[in-house]
Amino acid sequence: MSAHPSLRDAKPASFWLDSPLRPEPQPRLAGDTRADLVVVGGGYTGLWTALLATSADPGREVVLVDRDACGAAASGRNGGFCAASLTHGLDNGLARFPDEMPALERLGAENLDAIEKAVADLGIDCGFERTGELELATAPHQVDWVRESVETARRYGHDAVFLDHDAVRAQVDSPTYLAGGWHRDRVALVDPARLAWGLRAACLERGVRIAENTRAVGIERDGDGVVVHTDRGAVRAQRAALATNAFPGLLRRMRPFTVPVYDYVLVTEPLSAEQWGSIGWGGRQGLADVGNQFHYYRRTADGRILWGGYDAIYHWRNGLRPELDQRPATFDALAAQFFDTFPQLDGLRFTHRWGGAIDTSTRFFAFQRTALGGRVAYSVGYTGLGVGASRFGARVMLDLLDGVDSEALRLKAIRSRPLPFPPEPARWAGIELTRRGLARADAREGKRGPWLRTLDRFGLGFDS
Repeated sequence: MSAHPSLRDAKPASFWLDSPLRPEPQPRLAGDTRADLVVVGGGYTGLWTALLATSADPGREVVLVDRDACGAAASGRNGGFCAASLTHGLDNGLARFPDEMPALERLGAENLDAIEKAVADLGIDCGFERTGELELATAPHQVDWVRESVETARRYGHDAVFLDHDAVRAQVDSPTYLAGGWHRDRVALVDPARLAWGLRAACLERGVRIAENTRAVGIERDGDGVVVHTDRGAVRAQRAALATNAFPGLLRRMRPFTVPVYDYVLVTEPLSAEQWGSIGWGGRQGLADVGNQFHYYRRTADGRILWGGYDAIYHWRNGLRPELDQRPATFDALAAQFFDTFPQLDGLRFTHRWGGAIDTSTRFFAFQRTALGGRVAYSVGYTGLGVGASRFGARVMLDLLDGVDSEALRLKAIRSRPLPFPPEPARWAGIELTRRGLARADAREGKRGPWLRTLDRFGLGFDS
């Protein structure tokens, strides 16, 4: 049990999923069936894939299977930051594919615009709002990081401005803030579960057959197509799109390239007008500090604060179990850090606490590949920035399956894949060394030790 008094009554569930709007599940798969396209996974990537496929060809028969309910995993548990970046930020992209960043930034901005248009056209009530994001320096050495981040963003056409100590505290008042970078045009906020449920409803309206609580257990060639075996029957299709996020991929070749890392989140009770006034947070922008172990936070539509991040926990041998969604030590740390940030809110209570697994790759952004002679495509490795990038990943998968010569597929950033993670026990040891190295770097004014410098040299350096 968590020890912090603010957590005494917190419900162990995602705030977003704990909603009367949560739809009733679709029936399980009932025996064998056929389709033109079978999609495995009902998170954002799978839902966008089904929606884009049927939008382009209304006659295309699509079946989507999910082991739980659509949006029940990462898509219903995240902070709702829908970013334009396809590369987990400019700095990460520039470190890996500098020559392609103008194209990647443009494609990312176009993707975010397309999400906004789809939400409006489909009537998805998910609170989509182009709020921007405020980056925060909470240690002296981070002030230059924020200043440089703003300058880099402006070189790539972003609407970004540097805020000094007084200016940033005029936006949101915390004694921990030393400076800020207001990135005003490349991030939207959404209610993540309602976005997933809205995409699900749009798929159903277009004739997509969704089978929830149906676990895919294998995939193989079937003549000119494929067959996906589930615990409820089989789906034979011409093509398959695998959107399994942090869960083990159906193809063995997928598995070395991602690991599940657990992220944890708290949500407060609604704040009073006086409490909001005490912290001066009058805008709607999302916030994130820039430490290696960072926090992300935002306002909800009903006047709460969502507060998440800091810990990123990997469990031995890619551990993925429901009980790992709760971690009292992390919740206690997050609660204490919240009140360090906002001492004005002492006495506020949290109503929800939860965690979930992120599919992390060594390059920190998603990759798409094909298998089984081009009959199967997959998109994984979003590393926590998948709310927006998932639509792009879906589009790339469909281009691969349909043989489309798109601009994206001509980019090395899209054609390549990350380095794999090593097998256990080296995998666990490496990730644990990295976590400790990042914590030490935060405590040593950002100075990266020998282990982190070695990772940087091989293109594996964690920057957040």
